[in-house]
Amino acid sequence: MDVRLIEKWNKKVEPRDIVYILGDLFFRNAYSPEKILQNLNGRKNLIIGNHDKYWIRKVDILKHFDVIIVSTSLVNIGEHKILLSHYPIHDVSECDYMIHGHTHNNINDDVLSRIDAPNILNAGVEINNYAPVTLEELRENNRKFLSGN
Repeated sequence: MDVRLIEKWNKKVEPRDIVYILGDLFFRNAYSPEKILQNLNGRKNLIIGNHDKYWIRKVDILKHFDVIIVSTSLVNIGEHKILLSHYPIHDVSECDYMIHGHTHNNINDDVLSRIDAPNILNAGVEINNYAPVTLEELRENNRKFLSGN
């Protein structure tokens, strides 16, 4: 994440906003994760992804995140019950939406190719303009991504 990505983040996120990060926050990053995290607005909640094990050993994660989750989290956002996870989960009968990371923008990913439910949403930055998004923006970005627009 470079200076431009920090600017994009802070343009959308106010200091008191809650942001859910669904894993793989840093990977092969040239900049210090500590310095980047210090400059990101918002109250950050991290669901640990498969690439996070490399950078979290280098920072005091308790200083930068309100909540750190190893698996999944069921949260209420507005009137919606949302299951958050790094990996896609196919059984979404207990929630309104399932939001995941992990697959990035790989439409041919084996896991993604088996997802046909419109309430399973990919939170990968690659399809979300490299910035945090609202639920409404996430839904629209996923619609565009899956339709090829």
